[in-house]
Amino acid sequence: MSTMALAATMILTVSCKDGNKEEAAAPMSNEMHQESMDDKDDMAMSDNQDAKAEAILNDYFNLKDALVSDDNGKAKELGNTLAKSLKAFDVSNYSDNEQTELKDIIEDATEHAEHIGESDIKHQREHFKTLSKDVTDMVAITGTDKKLYEQFCPMYNNNEGGAWLSMNEEIRNPYFGSQMLKCGKVQREIN
Repeated sequence: MSTMALAATMILTVSCKDGNKEEAAAPMSNEMHQESMDDKDDMAMSDNQDAKAEAILNDYFNLKDALVSDDNGKAKELGNTLAKSLKAFDVSNYSDNEQTELKDIIEDATEHAEHIGESDIKHQREHFKTLSKDVTDMVAITGTDKKLYEQFCPMYNNNEGGAWLSMNEEIRNPYFGSQMLKCGKVQREIN
């Protein structure tokens, strides 16, 4: 049910972005040059935004790998790196509703990344659970060119379970690390 809701949200988000574009009247020849320059600027800004969204994902995956490796020190460092990437993300290219959602997601994700930057590994993993949901919600809005796997460990947090994103189909559990490295399953593919 939640997968269908997320898919519907993603479809609506994409269709809403396309629906917000206004048709411009055919420009005069010297206006064409200006418009094409503006388009290049918009494309460069969009490419820069995509790069910042991808940087957040890369920082997230590096943090996940540190938790998989039971590396508290590296996870602290990468939590702080992720917090900086999140703070650098500009939401202005998105619709008003998306901006509101992204601001909330980024604020929450930043707080969890900062906590990871100053915590022991058990506490880092607790924050990583919510951070993973935030990053998944962000990807639903921003999209990605990467093929991602949402994975789930039913044993984490007193059998409440915990999900995370991975670029690999093979399970490498960030919640248990070496204790239960392969505990989990792929819930769904994204892209």
